[in-house]
Amino acid sequence: MRHHLRKAREIYAGGGLRTVVGSALRYAPVEFNNAVFHLRHGNGTHVMAEDWDNLLILDGCRYDLFEETVDMDGTLESRISLGSSSEEFLERNFGGKTFHDTVYVNANPYIPRLNLDRDTFHAVIDCLDDWEPNLQTIPPEPVADALREANADFPDKRLVGHFMQPHAPFIGKLGQRIVGGGWRSDESGEGEQGIWNYLRDGTTDVDLGTVWDAYRENLDVVLESVEALLDELDGKTVITADHGNLVGERLGPIPTRRKYGHPYGVHAPGLVRVPWFVVPFDDRREITADPPIDRGSTADQETVEQRLDALGYK
Repeated sequence: MRHHLRKAREIYAGGGLRTVVGSALRYAPVEFNNAVFHLRHGNGTHVMAEDWDNLLILDGCRYDLFEETVDMDGTLESRISLGSSSEEFLERNFGGKTFHDTVYVNANPYIPRLNLDRDTFHAVIDCLDDWEPNLQTIPPEPVADALREANADFPDKRLVGHFMQPHAPFIGKLGQRIVGGGWRSDESGEGEQGIWNYLRDGTTDVDLGTVWDAYRENLDVVLESVEALLDELDGKTVITADHGNLVGERLGPIPTRRKYGHPYGVHAPGLVRVPWFVVPFDDRREITADPPIDRGSTADQETVEQRLDALGYK
């Protein structure tokens, strides 16, 4: 809701009341479809109310993609996410709340953008300086390494590890060969638009099967790092996602044209049904809350905005 109010203010400032009303009318079918979805599936899961010691978030991972890809011991369930984008997921799970028993190891630029790196958690461990310019994202290895250190440094805290894959850009061999898959963007924002935008606009001849293969390959990339990490984490570990992606679905019951990517506030199975994979465990962490500590976030606002742009959020 806060996001929608902000957008309404921006639209009003740019075009006045008539523009706001027109935008609201266009969005009304989305809200109707959302209401029907939640009548069928419930209102979603607050992840901090769930039972875990370590929560590994794979950014942009659909449930069905995870189901067909994962090959490790554990129990696969599903959850309904509170958001269809990282921004909505983070706002609705963490905004305006405090979790001083939790350390957040982060590769998503929305954490500082939403000021969730200030007093929300016991600590935020910032991986944004591990940005790879050639890939235009943060690869999984530095996030996994930071989680290993956090496991040792904070033995009495819950750990969240937010990886950026399988969110585009696709950094596997196939994904980087697709125009717009492993896209490039310079500091001015010039460059490829990203595969979801190309598909939406009908400006690519890449077929959806190839895109799905590249998307799954991006999941393989992050799962390789995650699987190597699991035996080193103490306690109960759950692997999940903040949201999924639309890959050409039409939404309903009010029909839409085919949709791609993960727009804010659009709740449909491909977007908000996410994996909830419980890894076998023996012992649990003994969790305590302590006042927040400053781990020295290094990402300035300009850098955050550039990286959100590179990830296709602007």
